[in-house]
Amino acid sequence: MSVSGDASLDANPGVSPGTSPDVTTEAPTTVAAPPANPALLGLPCFVVGGLGLSLYLLGYLPPAGVGALVPLVLFVPGLGLLVSAIWAARAGQSAVGSILGLFSAFWISYGFLVFGLGSGLLGVDAVAAAPAQGTFLIAWLVAFIALTVSTIRLPLAYTVMFVLVTIAVALVLLAVLTASAVWLTIAGVVGLAFSLVGLYMYIGAMSAELGGKGFALGAPLAG
Repeated sequence: MSVSGDASLDANPGVSPGTSPDVTTEAPTTVAAPPANPALLGLPCFVVGGLGLSLYLLGYLPPAGVGALVPLVLFVPGLGLLVSAIWAARAGQSAVGSILGLFSAFWISYGFLVFGLGSGLLGVDAVAAAPAQGTFLIAWLVAFIALTVSTIRLPLAYTVMFVLVTIAVALVLLAVLTASAVWLTIAGVVGLAFSLVGLYMYIGAMSAELGGKGFALGAPLAG
């Protein structure tokens, strides 16, 4: 049984002989990388600095050993937060970079202050030591108050941490002005509190980054 030429089978109906079918290819779907999160470096560095300072304020680290804080605060929160701030700035996160950079500047300047007063490098004698520390603390107290007020649109956990930092600085200033160690002890407790808040935020952020569930940070005080 044969098939005549007039009734030939066309494997591609509607396509003229001698032409190729119009094949449309779709571009492969690409999955965008998650946005950078500089806080994953900044938060643990901040926690290390906060815990070290708190242990000193609570008396675990005696005054004679305060020099041990210098490498701790310079190279962990100081340098770590500086790297985080640059990372945030390069990622276009200006507000995050500002916060991280401000805390980096605090820890670096605090480290140099401790080193300078302890070694005599700054030329500050015993009489001028208290006013020198007071000047440092007043300036940073104003900066942290401004930071706290200007960031109330962040989740509540950030505001709580900034408020605790501000209170701790105010308590240390009060201890310097009154020469009372009681305020230093209270400041140490507050320091542990803001360090724990930072640790909570870090664990939650890392969990979310690795595909898990992040921790609740609370609603902002201002919309």
